[in-house]
Order: sequence, then C-alpha cells, then structure tokens
Amino acid sequence: MPGFDAVVVGGGHNGLVSAGYLAKAGLKVLVLERRPVVGGASCTEELLPGVRFSRLAYSAGLLRPEVVRDLELARFGYEAQPFDPQFFLPFPDGDSILLWNDNDRNLKELARFSKKDAEAYPKYVAFWTDVMELIEAMVLEAPPPLADLLGMFQGADAEELAKRILLQSAASLLDEFFESEEVKAMLVTATTIGLPAGPRTPGTALMLGHMLLHEINGVKQTFGYAKGGMGGISFALARAAEHFGATIRASTGVRRILTRDGRAVGVETDDSTRIDARAVLANVDVKTTFTRLLDPDVVDPTFLGKVRAIKATGVVTKVNCLLSELPDFSCRPGKTVQPHHRGYIDVCPSVDYLERAWDDAKYGSPSEEPFLDCVLHSVTDPSLCPPGKFTLSIYSQYSPYALRSGSWDDRKEGVGDTVVETLAQFAPNLTRAIEWREVITPLDMEREWGLPGGCIYQTDMTPDQLFSLRPVPGWAGYRTPVAGLYLCGSSSHPGGGVTGAPGHNAARVALEDLRPSG
Repeated sequence: MPGFDAVVVGGGHNGLVSAGYLAKAGLKVLVLERRPVVGGASCTEELLPGVRFSRLAYSAGLLRPEVVRDLELARFGYEAQPFDPQFFLPFPDGDSILLWNDNDRNLKELARFSKKDAEAYPKYVAFWTDVMELIEAMVLEAPPPLADLLGMFQGADAEELAKRILLQSAASLLDEFFESEEVKAMLVTATTIGLPAGPRTPGTALMLGHMLLHEINGVKQTFGYAKGGMGGISFALARAAEHFGATIRASTGVRRILTRDGRAVGVETDDSTRIDARAVLANVDVKTTFTRLLDPDVVDPTFLGKVRAIKATGVVTKVNCLLSELPDFSCRPGKTVQPHHRGYIDVCPSVDYLERAWDDAKYGSPSEEPFLDCVLHSVTDPSLCPPGKFTLSIYSQYSPYALRSGSWDDRKEGVGDTVVETLAQFAPNLTRAIEWREVITPLDMEREWGLPGGCIYQTDMTPDQLFSLRPVPGWAGYRTPVAGLYLCGSSSHPGGGVTGAPGHNAARVALEDLRPSG
C-alpha cells in the first residue's frame, strides 16, 4: 500500500487530534480504528432505534480551547454548553444541595449548611485557581523533570503548598477549609474519579483541583455537555482531520507495528495489509504498544520491565438507561424538567460514604453502596432520543477489575441492579421508569475499548504515574526508545479525560522530527 508520512494507531479523540494537527501541517496522515466508530471512549452510539448514548465518557469541558481553535472545530459541528446547575446532591435526610455557575447563588446555598463554609468557599476556589494556573501551563507541553517541578516550590510556605497538593489526602485538605459534611461531600466527588483510591488516600488532594481545568466557551471552571453526546466531539475532530487531508479508516485493527533497524516504519493491519510510514503515533495505551504490537526484541528489556510494571486499575462500572419518565427525587419532587435534572446528579452523602465504597473494592468486591455520577443527556440535547423518553448515564464507582469471587460475566447484571437501586433510594420511580439498560464493566471496557484492566485513563493517574513519571521516568516527552514511534494517548502526559492535550503534544513533537526531511 502507498506510504504515509504518519499512521495513527487508534481513532480515539487524542488520535484524531494528532491527525488533525499533522494533516494541517501538510503531512499525509492515516488513522486506523479497530471499532466501527471513531472516538474511542469519547463516543456516541445508537443502541436502540433513534436512541443515542454517550457510552463511556459522559461530560465535556476538558477539551483544550487551543485545540478547538486550532482545528476550527466549530466549523465541523463542535458545540458545547455549560451545565447549570453544575452539581445536584440529594441527601438521605431529605435535603439536597445545588452548585451553580453563579457565585452569589452558591454562597447562599452553602450558607444553609454552614455560614463559615460559605465564607470559606471563595478562598477554596482561589486556592485551587492559583494552583491550577501552574499546572495548566504544563498541560500543552512536555512535563518538566520531577526535580524541576518540585523546585518550583521553594521556601517554607511553598513547601507547605507542595505537601498539601501532592502528598495530602482530599479528605484532610477539605477538612482544612470546611466544617459541613454536606459541603465536603459535594466537593469530594471529583477527587477519585477513575482512581483506585479513596478520599483518605494520600495524594488524592491534587484531583480536587481537576474540575478547575474545565472551560467551555470561555467560561472557566465549568463542566458541560456536547451536542450529539461525547461522540459529537470526536465526530467534529474526525471531520476536521479529514478536511485538512487525513484519511480515517474504521473497522481496521492493527496487528503489529513494523520496525527496521530499531525504527518504526509502518504497521500491519489485522487483514495482513502492510502500510509504510515515516512515523507511527500510538493512541492505544503504552502497555499494548510495547507488549503486544511491537516485537519484544526491538526494545531494551529494562524499559520493557518498567512498562510491564505500570499500573492500570479499573474501578468503574457504567450503566446506560432509557427512561420513560424523569427521575422523581423525593427531596425535589417532579417529573417535568427542573434545574437539578440539567447537570451532574451525584450520590455521595458524605466523605465517609465514599471511603466505605472504596473499602469494599480494595478487597475485591464491588461497592455495596457505590458512588454515582449521573447525567440526563437528553434533557440538554433532546435530539438524542424520541420525545417523552430520556437517556440516563450512570457512572458507578467502585467496581474492581480483579474480583475476589466470581467473574464479571456472571456478576455484571447484579452490580447493575445495585447501581440502579442506589439511585432509586433518592428517586423511587426510577426502577419502573427504566425501559432498557446496558451495564459496562471494567472487563467490558478492556475487551471492547482496549482499556487495560478497564482503566478509563489507560494507566492510573496516581501521583507516581503523573507529570514526568508518565508513562515511565525518562520518557515523558512522547518520543519512545523506538525512533519514529510516539505515544499520543492518555497514558502519556497529562493523562486521561477528553482534553486532546496528549494528541496535541505528541503531534508537535512528531512534526519537529519529520519536518527536516519533509
């Protein structure tokens, strides 16, 4: 087959970002995607006639505005809007809390639970805004060496800051700012998303600031929804890449990455077609890249040993439902669309509740009382399903990939029942409202989406696997020990989430290497 300047292995959103930048620079680019649709975990699929679900990823806001601008995504159908309210948490005592995009409104809401916490909340946001400005500056660049990163924190006050954000637990940091269990419960939910850790695990504090990296239409620190579901993002990226000249082929898996004299020279597809290329960008995870797609003799055994030691720990079960009516919450009754139906609906009554959910999972059992993060996508985008019906996305944690007893094939529907029953404690009509559901376990995520161990970030985003330690020390700059092979997926810096940053950064590095000869 005629050669390409670059072949991208995997048509997830990061692979599409890389393809867009490379094609816009004038390179001949081919994207190969094993599944029949592009987007990877950021996908929208029609599972019932006229009903489309965001099957895995379920909220927008992390896609870098630079990517939106550079690839002109608005021209190709990208459209996103902020949630408002952002969060709704019902509590067992019949109360609830809403977090809005209006600061004054938030302060009044928080003051119902604690006047002290209402006064502390602006200070808390300011604290994380300052921290995230430092981190955001590194998102679209290769990370500095860890020693240089730590060197940013000098002096007693700076060292105290480093301790708080890098070493402290989320629970202990929240205790420094707030007294109300309800306020802390609202804020703690973001800290362990996709992580094999509880809120009292050291090192989880950093993830509290993760939500502050979100931005939609210039509005910072906001989550939101994409028109057409999460696949709307990927479809816009694909259309942009094709506009700039890239070729995208779905239903085309890659069997192996071809090398010659220690250099990547192309790929071989599952049907034995050979495709030559000057560069290969792997959007699949680092473990798959080096332990399955490459001949092991090509890579130094010491490097391979480090790759095999990388942790990829699945802890998520996703449940997608079609409803005949909206959830009718006991604390805010009504089946017509109300504000609390428009953003995140979380089940996490307390920090201790989340910690107990983790206690189950760390010993190999799905949480008996799981943390839930829910979105009613069709409320904000009615095009996703027929009138009078509603789509419900339930993200559930924790569900350990490695079970102490039984198999996921046998236990998945039982775990799905637990997830639904947990939400139904707050919205009793839910069980009878479900017309159809899909349960996706960590094993399903590995089988269908190629996520190792069911890890939604390809590899764990724990402190020992972030910044210059991602994916392994010495190789955080997207190049690999195999010349011409680059990592552009979530197992490279800055990690997971639908940011497009790894794809952007890897494309820049590949262009630096390809331009001199092209």
